[in-house]
Amino acid sequence: MTLMTPPPLDQEDDEQEDDELEDDEMLVPHNDLIEGPQPMEVEDPERFTWRIENFSRVNTKKLYSDIFFLGGYKWRILIFPKGNNVDHLSMYLDVADSTILPYGWSRYAQFSLAVSNQMHYKSTVKKDTRHQFNARESDWGFTSFMPLGELYDPCRGFLVNDTCIIEADVAVRKVADYWSHDSKKETGYVGLKNQGATCYMNSLLQTLYNIPYFRKAVYHMPTTENDMPSGSIPLALQSLFYKLQYSDTSVATKELTKSFGWDTYDSFMQHDVQELNRVLCEKLEDKMKGTVVEGTIQQLFEGHHMNYIQCINVDYKSTRKESFYDLQLDVKGYKDVYASFDKYVEVERLEGDNRYHAEQYGLQINDRYEFPLQLDLDRENGKYLSPEADRSVRNLYTLHSVLVHSGGLHGGHYYAYIRPTVSDQWFKFDDERVTKEDMKRALEEQYGGEEEFPQTNPVFNNAPFKFTKYSNAYMLVYIRKSDKDKIICNVDEKDIAEHLRIRLKKEQEEKEQKRKEKAEAHLYTVLKVSHNEDLVEQIGRDIYFDLVDHEKVRSFRIQKQMPFNVFKEEVAKEFGVPVQYQRFWLWAKRQNDTYRPNRLLTSQEEAQTVGQLREVSNKANNAELKLFLEVELGKDFQPVPPPEKTKEDILLFFKLYDPFKKELRYVGRLFVKGAWKPMEILRRINKMAGFGPDEEIELYEEIKFEPNVLCGRIDKKHTFHTSQLEDGDIICFQKSSEVGSEQCCYPDVPSFLEYVHNRQVVRFRSLEKPKEDEFSLQLSKLHNYDDVVERVAHYLGLDDPSKIRLTSHNCYYQQPKPQPIKYQGVEHLSDMLIHYNQTSDILYYEVLDIPLPELEGLKTLKVAFHHATKDEVVIHTIRLPKQSTVGNVLDDLRTKVELSHPVAELRLLEVFNHKIYKIFPLNEKIESINDQYWTLRAEEQVQNFGEPFFLVIHEGETVAEVKVRIQKRLQLPDEEFAKCKFAFLSLGRPEYLEDSDVVYTRFQRRNVYGAWEQYLGLEHTDNAPKRSYAANQNGHAFGNGHAFFEKPVKIYN
Repeated sequence: MTLMTPPPLDQEDDEQEDDELEDDEMLVPHNDLIEGPQPMEVEDPERFTWRIENFSRVNTKKLYSDIFFLGGYKWRILIFPKGNNVDHLSMYLDVADSTILPYGWSRYAQFSLAVSNQMHYKSTVKKDTRHQFNARESDWGFTSFMPLGELYDPCRGFLVNDTCIIEADVAVRKVADYWSHDSKKETGYVGLKNQGATCYMNSLLQTLYNIPYFRKAVYHMPTTENDMPSGSIPLALQSLFYKLQYSDTSVATKELTKSFGWDTYDSFMQHDVQELNRVLCEKLEDKMKGTVVEGTIQQLFEGHHMNYIQCINVDYKSTRKESFYDLQLDVKGYKDVYASFDKYVEVERLEGDNRYHAEQYGLQINDRYEFPLQLDLDRENGKYLSPEADRSVRNLYTLHSVLVHSGGLHGGHYYAYIRPTVSDQWFKFDDERVTKEDMKRALEEQYGGEEEFPQTNPVFNNAPFKFTKYSNAYMLVYIRKSDKDKIICNVDEKDIAEHLRIRLKKEQEEKEQKRKEKAEAHLYTVLKVSHNEDLVEQIGRDIYFDLVDHEKVRSFRIQKQMPFNVFKEEVAKEFGVPVQYQRFWLWAKRQNDTYRPNRLLTSQEEAQTVGQLREVSNKANNAELKLFLEVELGKDFQPVPPPEKTKEDILLFFKLYDPFKKELRYVGRLFVKGAWKPMEILRRINKMAGFGPDEEIELYEEIKFEPNVLCGRIDKKHTFHTSQLEDGDIICFQKSSEVGSEQCCYPDVPSFLEYVHNRQVVRFRSLEKPKEDEFSLQLSKLHNYDDVVERVAHYLGLDDPSKIRLTSHNCYYQQPKPQPIKYQGVEHLSDMLIHYNQTSDILYYEVLDIPLPELEGLKTLKVAFHHATKDEVVIHTIRLPKQSTVGNVLDDLRTKVELSHPVAELRLLEVFNHKIYKIFPLNEKIESINDQYWTLRAEEQVQNFGEPFFLVIHEGETVAEVKVRIQKRLQLPDEEFAKCKFAFLSLGRPEYLEDSDVVYTRFQRRNVYGAWEQYLGLEHTDNAPKRSYAANQNGHAFGNGHAFFEKPVKIYN
């Protein structure tokens, strides 16, 4: 919850602000149409059940179910059995026929996905959500559905006889047409584009933008015309806010996320919106220091709470004042915000703790929880206020925005309900789409609880279909009513720096020009004209194969109705070649994928319009027409009329290769007769190269370069016809004396072209610093693993290349792949750089302490050692041959650790999520042990607080009696142990125990160890108040019942 309480502003007159505010309100058109989900049309939802046999043997990355028909539509389930780049099962509902549906299709579905527990159906993992499916988002679901460790554990009940059962319930509703909605026209506001998983950021940015006082402060942050938005957070935010204010279409956020220092991976990682708010405000607060807007963040958002501690038996009092930017309220078991405030300020005794913490078991709360439109913190004689509070200020707050999370514990979708002018009109900001909404949808429908769909078939007496409402208010923003006119102030162009207005108006004009060009594209065609100078400049620098890169030649955008002869006048102006001396060749793509000048334009073709010429000559029906301008130069290097070309004449292009310089360059073109032999024109070729007239040279035809280089030697005694040379062919040549020279790495044309074709510059990064390029090496795509690590070792100055291990790059997430490349596991460097259908130029390296081939013959385990009397836990890396046993692991560990007693017994445990799942037998082979998802723990006798341990429970023993033994074991002081609560956990569900409960009767007897389903849980909570904006360092967020365990938000710049 964010409360905005700024001090008075003096720069504007109240009356003027009121007038400007009314003007702002008048800019928003009124529309009584309420967008959003409509009543259901389908019958009671049906269920689809998918049985997957031999589940653990599925070796595909993703797997689709058969197509099924529910709610009047075709669906299928998509799963990633080993996780979609996470250590959880990933599962989605997919529109089966999305590729053939008509343009603009959309459907809104409320659905649940479940993995059935075949031992205890009540323990089935089920998650509900809802989504508007469309062409851009044709599948939706849960990337982290359930941990793989739980799914694949045969004792948990999800895999029985290696069969997994998945269920789907789907209910479809009608929605408004997503694509035809014009947000600006309908609401006066525009949305923000989603980069992949940035909806949480979009909802926060829209909230901050619609606080005009905040927006004005951002505009007044000093920036210069030399700043680049991608490198300046203030400028990027100014640019974003300007576009939201003046653009007619949705706005991209890539400049802003680049200014954060984020890459593609960060844009596809969903974070907690409250944490982002804290990090962003802290960053802006820092960047505002020393400027005219210093202190704005504090003025807007900062409040204070007082912590009082008074001892009962000692004459001691303590008072501590702490600041906050937002308040985090407990919601479990509380009806509304006021009840949570009552809890927040209640007096608590240190010996007890009933406070609820969502992080203990990773729960998500969807109980009904209400929040008011008007929040009165002066109620009941100001019971929420400290004695030091300024009571002259009326603490009545009005709701400005509701940030909503829709989905489950491990992800979902964020959007925001905002009333920008704090009027009766609410708006829903959902990424690119902004709609008008009524108060009921913005408030009551975000209270949580259950939603009941009415029966649609009265013939059958079925129970109503209920769904848990996975759409809940997550963060509330209130504005103090007395400060409303100050916060909801007028913001116009005079608040925006001139250089910013100029820059952004120019961007808008360029965008409009592109849009106009796109709209008029059917009236124009693009002609790309290359000439001799392009070949000279590009060959040997930008390109080596073919003759020119058409993307780098002069481009003309010409109306299709323009006569070609008129276009030639444009060419004359551009290149300085009179019309009468111009001759044009058409380029053609050959069957071997090379591009060459193919034939001359005829006089009849030049008499046509540009559009007609493109249609006639361009069989590929491309929008572009590619031409080569042939210009003949006289002795004074001035244009002269081109020579007449007969059918016998062949136009050839020549490239010269120097093996000592490893240089290939273009030297010119010649017309030859097909009946001539190369030996008849050697003097002319030598003249082009600057050689003596009698220099012996070797000729090669450059034939193709994809997928492999083909370059054949030309027999100088055969005619050009016999050698099958034609217009546009390329001849590469070099001195005969240089061919085969041992002084040259690539002594002839074919070897050099092969080298160029396979040349690859690779950027290397240390695996410890995966975002930073450390060095680059020029390698060959044909290099094998040994070749690559040898060159890396040479660069690093290492004697043993075999100690270098390489890891490939994940192009999708812009990070290292989870598994390194196996030694000689791929054939060539080109294989190391491929990620699905994308090619990267990044490899990660690490330096090992032993050679990689030796390491791969060993099993590496990370074992956490728990000493019997010391609190410190040390992680040890154990490497042993794969056929070793657990006993060998413990023997090796003894040599690395100091035991409490020389003959102390050790045991190895498997721990996951603070629970012991297995004690390993000493004779078990280590090759099958997986420490990727599980923690391996070796122990003597554990008494470290926070770690699971074994305890013998005696028959008839009560909780109170067990607590005495546990406290002694953990050596916890009385005041700390008093905070502990005990619960019986069965399949992850807690049942809190009273001191009088008998513990023994809760547990089932088991004769063997292994994957226990029942535990005695100990919950130790810290009830100390938190400074909200400094909290949440571990990624735990507390709002209306969601706890997220995610990568922390970081803004790097």
